[in-house]
Amino acid sequence: MRRDLVALATRFLRATGGPEEAEDIAQEALTVLWELSEKGYPIQNPKALAIKVTKNICVSNYRKRKIETCRLEDDAFPGGPSAEERVEAADNTRIKKAVYGQLTRSESELMSLKTEQDLSLDEIAKKTGRPKTSVKVTISNARKKLREKLGHLQTSVA
Repeated sequence: MRRDLVALATRFLRATGGPEEAEDIAQEALTVLWELSEKGYPIQNPKALAIKVTKNICVSNYRKRKIETCRLEDDAFPGGPSAEERVEAADNTRIKKAVYGQLTRSESELMSLKTEQDLSLDEIAKKTGRPKTSVKVTISNARKKLREKLGHLQTSVA
């Protein structure tokens, strides 16, 4: 049976130009058959099963060869931010959430209005119904806390 399996693998490899050795494929197929028989799998036609296993191994090896990896750094992909920009934006969002999580709800809300919506102190005061001086003090305190937290993050990372 081994000769038939080697011949089958050789024909397949010749047709696909594979670098594998036909002997190795036949050996692997016989190993699979051996393991199946040890597990008690009922083998009614060993030669047919051996041929099927050999074909499956050949196809599997062929598919593995067809999956090639290539570097993408030189390719330009239009239509959106690069992967590096997306990762950096995700990191910034994660860090911002972690640091803003240290602020009070009021400080976080006012900082969001100031930095993300780019509102002036007057606009923030009008929108929140708080006095302008209160908004200014709260944002100032929040910035101070953020500087301290970021300073701690930088020293812990370094």
